[in-house]
Order: sequence, then structure tokens, then C-alpha cells
Amino acid sequence: MCQQPLFSAALNNQAELSLDLFRRVNTQHDDRQIRMNNNDDILYRLLVQSVVDYAIYMLMPDGTVANWNAGAQRAKGYTPEEIVGKNFAQFYTQEDRDKGMPQRGLSIARETGRFETEGWRLRKDGSAFWAHVVIDAVHDDGGKLIGFAKITRDRTQAQEAERKVREQEAKFRLLVEGVTDYAIYMLDQDGLVVNWNAGAQRAKGYVAEEVIGKHFGIFYSMQDRLTYLPERNLQTAWRTGRFEDEGWRYRKDGTTFWAHVIIDAIRDESGQLIGYAKITRDCTEQQRVERERREQETKFRLLVEGVTDYAIYMLDLQGRVVNWNAGAQRAKGYLASEILNKHFSVFYSGQERLEKTPEANLHVAFTSGRFEDEGWRYRKDGSAFWAHVVIDAIHDDNGKLIGYAKITRDVTEKREHEQQLLRAKDLAEAQSAQMESLSNFLDNIISNIPSCVIVEDAISREILLINDKAEQLFGTTKAQFQHRRPQDCMSPELSDYFNDLADIALRTEGVHQCEQLLTTSTGERILHSRATTIKGEDARQDYVMLIVEDVTDQREVDARIRHMAHHDNLTSLPNRVLFRQRLSEALRTDAQHHKLLAVLCLDLDNFKNVNDALGHQIGDELLRSVAKRLRGVIRDSDTLARIGGDEFAIVLPGLDKLDEASALASRLIEAIRPPVNIEGHNLTVGLSVGIALASSAIGSPEHLLRCADMALYEAKRNGRNRYEHFTLAMDDAARTRRIIENDLREAITNKQLKLYYQPITDAEHTNILGYEALMRWHHPVKGLIMPNDFIPIAEETGLIHMLGAYALYEACREAVSWAGEQTISVNLSPMQFKNSSLVSTVEAALRDSGLSPHRLEVEITESVLLDDSLGNIRTLQNLKALGVMIALDDFGTGYSSLSYLRSFPFDKIKIDKSFINDMGDSREALAIIRAITGMSRSLDIQITAEGVESSEQFLKLREEGCTLFQGYFFGRPQPSELRLESLEQQCWLQGGSLLPSI
Repeated sequence: MCQQPLFSAALNNQAELSLDLFRRVNTQHDDRQIRMNNNDDILYRLLVQSVVDYAIYMLMPDGTVANWNAGAQRAKGYTPEEIVGKNFAQFYTQEDRDKGMPQRGLSIARETGRFETEGWRLRKDGSAFWAHVVIDAVHDDGGKLIGFAKITRDRTQAQEAERKVREQEAKFRLLVEGVTDYAIYMLDQDGLVVNWNAGAQRAKGYVAEEVIGKHFGIFYSMQDRLTYLPERNLQTAWRTGRFEDEGWRYRKDGTTFWAHVIIDAIRDESGQLIGYAKITRDCTEQQRVERERREQETKFRLLVEGVTDYAIYMLDLQGRVVNWNAGAQRAKGYLASEILNKHFSVFYSGQERLEKTPEANLHVAFTSGRFEDEGWRYRKDGSAFWAHVVIDAIHDDNGKLIGYAKITRDVTEKREHEQQLLRAKDLAEAQSAQMESLSNFLDNIISNIPSCVIVEDAISREILLINDKAEQLFGTTKAQFQHRRPQDCMSPELSDYFNDLADIALRTEGVHQCEQLLTTSTGERILHSRATTIKGEDARQDYVMLIVEDVTDQREVDARIRHMAHHDNLTSLPNRVLFRQRLSEALRTDAQHHKLLAVLCLDLDNFKNVNDALGHQIGDELLRSVAKRLRGVIRDSDTLARIGGDEFAIVLPGLDKLDEASALASRLIEAIRPPVNIEGHNLTVGLSVGIALASSAIGSPEHLLRCADMALYEAKRNGRNRYEHFTLAMDDAARTRRIIENDLREAITNKQLKLYYQPITDAEHTNILGYEALMRWHHPVKGLIMPNDFIPIAEETGLIHMLGAYALYEACREAVSWAGEQTISVNLSPMQFKNSSLVSTVEAALRDSGLSPHRLEVEITESVLLDDSLGNIRTLQNLKALGVMIALDDFGTGYSSLSYLRSFPFDKIKIDKSFINDMGDSREALAIIRAITGMSRSLDIQITAEGVESSEQFLKLREEGCTLFQGYFFGRPQPSELRLESLEQQCWLQGGSLLPSI
């Protein structure tokens, strides 16, 4: 783009040069007082003539060209000989000359001293160029007009570029402002919002005035901002030209939406970054649909497992295909990629689609739960097949319709045989006089039918025709059946069955169907039979036709599908759906009989460690073994279900007293206690049980399960491998935890959390060597809340990861501003070690703050090493590799403290304050302290005594060999700005006595 100020300055300089030269030339001509070879004149002329980027020439008062420089010749194509003495109007277009533009420009310059404009000008060859023109009036020393100085610059390319830019900007502005489905806005180089379209306001809830000038990080979560995710995304766009991702973003009202985000780096023609274009689209609905689709696919895989002869697939609420099995591909010819998301009506004829037959069939399934029919369906190649179709409506646990299961079976061959048989019947009715020929004809037809076919005389009940399939089914030859009644050639069970069918067919119109389990030559089989009467001219020519089909395999598949829908695939236990059905039924029954009912929620202790260490195959075998043990404890009337990964639930109906549930829970725990040997591994897990008793206040299945789950939580919290009964206090505690959790989330957002610092001193009590960072919560209503009241809840809910990251970043940030080399100690929760990014978080806190790694000390408790000790040791080693110091806190309170000192070289150990509190009255506590200090000297590990509250404790601990001290005696935890910076503020050590400061 043209830099106008620079161009104007250049014009002004050239104009001044030209004016001065013009005055000199005219003065010399009029006065003859200065010689023509004056050195100054020569220099001016040479300078003007040498300029090639500007056309600079003089005009006489009437517009006649007086002189001509090289720039003018280059721009307009005329030599001085061709143009000097000609009127400058010839450089204008005919239209401008007709409008008097040349004279108007001279008039304005004459009146105002200068005329400046832009427009089209003509070259000698007739071509046009866009020119920036300045005309300055030139006067002599007496103020008389003696001519004009004219400077012209060719700006054709710049003008064209500016025009294109303006057009593009206009198009882009109209496009962006009209889009409402996308949030489109620009960011400057620092990530500040510079504009805001209607789509952005709709997606994020901010009007332009609220967000322009703000950093776009406000649309990210606090955790994302703490980890500098917005800045890292901009960095990616700056480095690669584009950043594209999906994730949760936040609206003005605090709600979240799943967003697809594109950030493009915008650069000028020279490649300089001028900002970013950001496009955000709300994909929450698409994400939800995708999640539901995956759930449906899982259900479908379970449903169709082992089924290959049926086309089984799912439809969504609109009838679109959402998954596709091998049987469907085999039957219809479509690959999954060709048919997914297509409407299932593609399998119908064009006429049926016009008549909305597919939609009508779905409506029947919707209203009645099932649609079943037979008809022509079409394959991918256009060929047709006769299909038996079942469409079942599928509902979720709450009864909400979520789609349809469609089962299609190709029965073309069967129908063809039946059609042949029916045609044979028609032929028999038309040619009743030729019975023997008809019999041979029918025998020839039905011999090839895959179903068993029997034709009896209506009066004698003798079998006249029978096909080969009957020989296989009944284990005898056709000759043994011919002209004999069923009771003469079949078992009593079979003959009674077929005689009853024939009786019904003779008494009624149409086709009678029956299905029954009968004993055949191949064992017990399920026979599906159809019986109809073939009527002749009179009763003597009436026949009974029986078509018998062995549907045993088909019914087994149906039963397996029904079982899979209500049972867990791994353990064959009832699943959550069947469990709730049984629970609802038991609640109604026990209420009628005035019996008690209890629900037990069970969860395996230590199962995750087994699964993680040995793999899912071992974990699955362990779950099957556990399920078998649990089944061996409960009654036949009880329902045991698997409702989650390692979670089970039991319905105990018909109880007389609550103690029965407690006794069963104890037996369940004992049944799980012995080790299970799987592939050479002796595996031990525990069982925690929560018990809830149905009552008037707890009557719904959902409420009972929730109460039992709360009791289970209490059992785990109280040490695991035990049971607990639900109490109202648990409900209150759960409600309190939810309130604290919600308040804590707001506290993180509203920055109500603050770090306090407690000093750590040396044995001489002369220096503060470091501080321990302790978190405090300043609640707007409840006031100051101590860590013991919110850290456990943060660990349960996962918020500890955000709190821990905040503590690390804030402690490092504040410590780096302190004078001196004091260390800063930050406590790490065992839960933080489950986060694979812990080491990178510590590294980022050090890097971003600039704190030297040796000044950071992280404190852990022994529980970190109890859970996944090998993995956590590796994490500690990685932290150690950063240069960070590691301290073992609350030393001596665990079960294997000494073994931990062997497994990892800790920099410090901190004696738990419980020993310090008791050492004055307890010889055992003092002995433990002496053992710890002696061991630390041997291992060259520093000892910190925490919780020191008196001079007596301090002197005694120093005497026992403690080197570092912390406690209220030296200073209470304070915010950074109020912390003790030296011991002179607190106390002096004089004459062997510790005296408090004044």
C-alpha cells in the first residue's frame, strides 16, 4: 500500500527545488543581473533533471510547458523538443478537457497557491496511467505570478493494488458480518480481540464492547490459562501458519461448549505478522451425536455377535443406517462405507418409497414396539429378494426412544418353494380328476422343498405325499409314510401334534400356525408348522397340507440376542437394565407382603492395580472368578448384577430384619478375601460394600442405588474391605461435599485461593533458610477455610490437579522475587502423581518463573509410594533430574518408612509433629526421634522438625541432632508480603536462652 506521508514529503521537497529554480530562471531572464552559468543554477538544474521517479516541469501562466525533466519524459513519453511550448492540457483525457479540468487546476493553484489531485493522465502513445499531481503557483520577489511548478507521479500499480484491497476488504466484511453460525474475529499480535461478528456474539454471549481489547484466553478454562494453552495455540499458528483443534470453550455465562477452532496467522506483503484470524464453531451437538453413535455401535456389536445369517443393523430416529454387520453386507451387497447415514428406504422399491411405506413401517414399530412383515427388498445391484423383516424400537433406561434394531432374513428360496406348492395346489384344484398325476407332480415338487411337507386325505387322514425333508426329520423312509395315518407311522407325541393341526385346518379358513418343542429323530427340536385345507369339488377331494420347519437354531439365536440385551457379556450376570427391572419388581412384591428389601453396592479394592500391572485379560478372568464367588454366597431369590468395570450390585428381597443384609455383606467380604490364582499369579483384592434399606423415604430404584453408592463411598473412605449402612448423615455429607466442590470451582475462577508461607530456620536460629507454601481459601461468606476442609474434596473430584499447578506456579513466581537464596517447599498430593504431566508442570513453573531448580523443594507423603510405587519412583527420579529437592513428609507415621529411604535418595525427611508433641511425655516418641536423627546422620539426610511450638521443644530437638526447624514458635504462615524475612523480626538467641522479640 502507498505510504502517503512519505510521498507527500518527497513531492514537497521536489516542489521547493522546482520553485526555486523557476524563480532563478525568470529573474535572470528579466533582470539580466545574474550570469547564466551561475554555479547554483547549474546545480539546481542538474538535480531536477536527474530525478526519474517524478515528472517535474514548469508551466507558463497560460499552461504552456516551459521545461521538461527526465522523469517527465519517462512518465509521459515526450522528449523536451516534442513538448516544450505545448499546452499541458494534452496530458488530460478528452472527458477531463471537456470539463475544463486543466484550467480549473491552474485557477485553484493561482488562488490558493497549490492544487493537488489524482486522476487518469495520457502518455504520448495514448495509454493512460493513474497520476498523483501537485501544481504550485510560482511568484517573483514582488509577488507577481510568473508560472507554475508541476510534479506528477505514476501511481497506477499502487492504485490498482489499493482498489483490490478495498474490494477484498468489502467482500470479507460482508461475508464475516453476515455469518451467524461461526464466531469469526481478529486478534492482534498479542492475542487481543480487535473485532467481533454476530456469530461470535451468538456463540460466546459477549457483545463487541465487552470483549474488544480483551485477551482471547477468557474463552478458555482456568486450567488451560494456567498452562498457557491460549498462548501456545497462538505460537503454533505463528510458527506453522495455522492452528486447528477441538476442545471445551467457555461462554460469558460460564457454560461450556465443544468448539472446533481455527487460528490463521495473517501477514502483510513483506511477511510481517500483523495479527490472527480466529474461527470458532460450536460442535457440542455434533460431539453429542458422535458419542451416542459410539454407544449404539457398542450395543450393536454385542447384539450381533456370532450372527452371520441375518442382516442386523441399527437405525436412528429418522431411519438412517448407523451401523452394518457382515450379514447385512452379504444380504444386500452394500459395504458399510456405502450405506451408513443413508435412509433405509433405499432397500425398498421406488413405488413403496413414493407411498411412504418405509416410514409407515417405522411408525408401527414406534407405536407398538415391533413391526414384522415379509416383502420384496432390493440389493445394491438392483436385484430383489423376498425378506422376512423385524423392526424393534430400542429405548434407553429411562424409556426414551433412541433408535431401531432391524433384522432381515433372505427367505426367497423358501418363498419360491411355497409358491411352487401353492401353484401345485391350484393345479390340483383345476385337475381334481387326475389325482395320480397330481400326486406324482406334487411329489416331484415338494421333494426339493427345504421344509418338511405332508399332504393328507381330509377324510381318511392317510398321508398321500411327503418329501425328503420328512425322512431326515422323522428318521424313516417315505415309503413307510405312504397311505398310512400319522398315528400308524409316528410317535404318539408327533401324531397327536399333526392330527390336532389337521383338525384345526379343516374347521377354519386360511392358514393355521403352531410352534412346539417335540422329540424327533435328531432329538428335541422346535417345529414351526403351518396347516391349510386344499378344497376340491366336494369333500372327497379335500386335502390337508402341512408345512413343517425346524426353527430350533433360529430360536436359539433369538434367545441369545435377548440374553445379550439384559446380561453382562463378560460374567453373564444381569446388567444394569435387568437389575433395575428386578429391583422394581422386588419393591412392589415386598411392599405387598410387608417385607424388607435391601440394595448392596459392591466395589473391588485394588482391582485397578491388578488390571494396570497384569493387563485386561487377567483383569477379566479375575472379574469372572469374583462373580462366581459372589454367586455362591447369595440366595436364589437375590439378584447379582455387574453394573460397571469392577462394580456389582445385589437386590436382597424378602428380608425380615436389617441384620440379614449385614450378615450377607460380611460373608461376601470373606468370600472375596482368599487369593485367586490366575495364570500363576496369586491375586488378592478386597471388597467394599454399601447397604441401603428401602423405606418410605427411599422408595425408588434410582434413590436406593444412589444411597447404597453413598454408603459404599463411606466404606471406602473408612479403610475399605468393610461394609457401611446408609444414613441420612451420609446424604448430608454428600450434599456438603457437593457444595464445597462447587464453591471450590468458583474459588479457582475468582482467585479466592492464596499461598501463605511459614519460615524454616537453621539449628542456630540465625537464618531463615526457606519457607513452606501452605494454601488458604478466603471464602466470601465462610471466611478463611483451612486445607484440611477442602483438599480431600479436591482430591476426590480431580480439582487437586488445578490447585497443585496453581500452587507450583504461584510459589515459584513469588519466591523468585525474594532477596536471597531461600528455598520454597510445595506439597504434592498423591493424586497429582496419577497425572502424567506432573513433571512437565514443575518444569514449566520453573521455566516461566525463572526460579533456580535447587531453590524448589517438593514434599510428598509415604502414601505416594504405597500406590504404584515403581511408577511414582520413576516420577520422583525425573523430578530429581530437574534439580528439584525431594522431601519425605510426616516421616515415621507409615508402615514402611525405612524401605522408602532405600528405594529413593531423599534430600530431607520431616519428623511428623505428632512425635514432637508427645516427646515430653512419651519415652517412645523421644526414642523414635532419636532413631530418626541417628539414621539421618548415617544416610547424610537433613532432618526438619515441624510443629515446634516452644523453646523447650526447640532446644531438645537441637540437642537430639535436628538441623532444620519449622513451627509456630518461629513464625505462623503469612502471605508473601507479610512473611518473616529475618529472625530479627521474631526472636533472638542470647545466652543459650530463646527470647521472644518485642
